[in-house]
Amino acid sequence: MSMMNKESAEGRAHSIEYADMLLLRFGEFTLKGKNRTRFEKTVLRHVKELIKPYPNVVLSKEFGRIYVELNGESAIELVQALKNVFGIASVSPVKVSKSELEDIVAVSRQFLEIIAPAPGTRFKVNARRVWKEFPYGSIEMNKLIATPLLQGYPGLTVDVKSPELELRVEIRQGHTYIFCENIAGVGGFPLGTNGKAMLLLSGGIDSPVAGWSSMRRGLEVECVHFYSYPYTSELARQKVVDLARVLSRYAGVIKLHLVPFTEVQTSFTGIGQDNLIITLMRRAMLRITTQLAEREGALAIVTGDSLGQVASQTLPSMNVIGRATTLPLLRPLVMMDKSDIVDLSKNIGTYDLSILPYEDCCTLFVPKSPTTNPNLRIVDKIEATLPGYSELLEAAIEATET
Repeated sequence: MSMMNKESAEGRAHSIEYADMLLLRFGEFTLKGKNRTRFEKTVLRHVKELIKPYPNVVLSKEFGRIYVELNGESAIELVQALKNVFGIASVSPVKVSKSELEDIVAVSRQFLEIIAPAPGTRFKVNARRVWKEFPYGSIEMNKLIATPLLQGYPGLTVDVKSPELELRVEIRQGHTYIFCENIAGVGGFPLGTNGKAMLLLSGGIDSPVAGWSSMRRGLEVECVHFYSYPYTSELARQKVVDLARVLSRYAGVIKLHLVPFTEVQTSFTGIGQDNLIITLMRRAMLRITTQLAEREGALAIVTGDSLGQVASQTLPSMNVIGRATTLPLLRPLVMMDKSDIVDLSKNIGTYDLSILPYEDCCTLFVPKSPTTNPNLRIVDKIEATLPGYSELLEAAIEATET
């Protein structure tokens, strides 16, 4: 980072610290006409949940925005929490002044002192007169604010087309909002506005990212994890609980279903079809998850499949495995590169947990050469002739811990 960029970043961090208010903007769902009101109410409800530990905060909402009046609460903590609310596109720390010219100029100067822009910074004032009774127009206000600021900061240069620093001034009745920064939120759709799905959550890198990506598209997610005690350790199970806890930072609450899979898994090991074990296991997981979905009122299953990544994720394998359920199979990562998935897992905070060396049931009993092109007719025949297969699946569902 160059010295100028470093100084600018530090200054903008201070602008968060000294904010009077946070301005939250809604994401892409604002385009959805009839659903808009429902979506905005959902985001507002999630924001209200998040600010409960901050008793002095006051919320207000208007078209496409939520205003968070801080009243002394920590702006930095609230920015960190609120930018992770699905449906929030951006967060701006705001200084508030009276809607009087002298006060607007004074607070704008104070704001610039906090940011402390480096000499040579390209600068622009963008004033907007929302309150039409205010005696000066928007274009006139640009000059009335910029002139004294430039006198106080002779190192700034005016650039109205591509400024590095754009001071935005919104003049409203009673108060004027002054801000310069849009901190990116996660965007997407408000959580739960597009229904509920079951996430197959392993201990790996991919499935938590698939869960986060699904929640970002407005899905409420319940996690299903298959464990094979004593072949998998208590640490492997705790790792998955911790991964679900990270996802709950974005969802508020997440339900986790822990399915004992040992009996089902070992039933495939003595039938002389080792190359099909992964296919049979994955199909059994889908059958169990489908029944849990019916019980929980979920309408789809989410997996962390990425095309071609492993034997069970070739197109022929995904075809045969997917036929074990009648529910839609959602694969958010199916066309993503592994490096992009890893980057996203680091951003959302699951990566360090995912790489802990505790095996899950998917890494046990893996044959030396699993098939990449299973035959559906053979797989159907194996499942139909496996002794007590349906009863094993039912027993696993009955013993599931939620």
